[in-house]
Amino acid sequence: MSGPLYVPVLPARPHAVAAVKDLAPGIRDRTAPLWTLPAMTAEGAEELQQAVDKELRRVAAVQKYTPAWLDAPHADLDERAYADLLPSYWSHTALRPVTDPDLPAAHQAVAAASARDGGNGLGIRIRLPGAWNDELAERTAALLTRTGPEVRVDLLLDLQTVLPSRPDAGKEALRALDALVPLASWRTIATLAGGFPDEVDGLLDRERGEADRADWDTWHEIRASGRSYAEFVRYGDYGTLPARNLGRAADDSDRSPFGLLRYTTERSFLLARFWAEKRGETGVTREAARWITELSDFRGEGASTGDHWYQQCARTTGSKGTGNAGTWNQVGNVQHMTYVVCCLTGDADRP
Repeated sequence: MSGPLYVPVLPARPHAVAAVKDLAPGIRDRTAPLWTLPAMTAEGAEELQQAVDKELRRVAAVQKYTPAWLDAPHADLDERAYADLLPSYWSHTALRPVTDPDLPAAHQAVAAASARDGGNGLGIRIRLPGAWNDELAERTAALLTRTGPEVRVDLLLDLQTVLPSRPDAGKEALRALDALVPLASWRTIATLAGGFPDEVDGLLDRERGEADRADWDTWHEIRASGRSYAEFVRYGDYGTLPARNLGRAADDSDRSPFGLLRYTTERSFLLARFWAEKRGETGVTREAARWITELSDFRGEGASTGDHWYQQCARTTGSKGTGNAGTWNQVGNVQHMTYVVCCLTGDADRP
């Protein structure tokens, strides 16, 4: 069994692509993202094709030399944009196709055919937002039978949102893995979970606070279970964004008037919120960055380009360098992904 050390679940959007591009080479080599194409909206078929191609081209470019998975759960293969583009990207780039036992048969067939044509294997994404159901194992087994033994397969068990309010997530993951692992000779087994909170209001005191990384604890519970497969289960998460954000339409205009800086520690996410509706007051952004950089958990500006941004934002004055929502998402994920890989390699204390 082989596979990456870390599987971040990322939306196929500019800020996430920029974050992966900014990772140091040694971090990128140990990281294989599960890219998810969000729901796309367009006026007509031609506009939709252009929009889909733009997002896929951007992701394929950043993964030109390193393999990753591409999931398109919202793709309607009756639409020409998807029917023409998805098989091409799945078969002729480093983006491995992904399907799901609950997706339409047409989607499964195209993903499996692309895996055979491209030779890069097929990701089987099993979504488990709650309790395990044995029928899901039966549907997965049927999908594997239709795919055929000649295609290498990866098991991507997606627990979705895992917060402290879901204490049984580890037990449900183990029930799922007990049923799913024997079904195939999996090339990669990974558990994915979103540990970043859906809402931060109740976690803040004077716009500062922290959230527990329950997903990190869940993965450790799996690894410590004593199962024969436990040591091979790779860690995956949704970075510093809530898992629910992944399904939002690419042109979603529901924006918060607040900005939020996030910083990852061993057991929690540090949160610094500020008013950012008109971007006229940049001092609050710098105050938020300063709060992070003055904490003992801050790893220093040399830890990653994300850490460097926090330090520079905290130190300088004026409007330049305070960024926007895309910037804050990007740097938050850069520092997070870098730190996760360092933790997984036992190198978390490096400067």
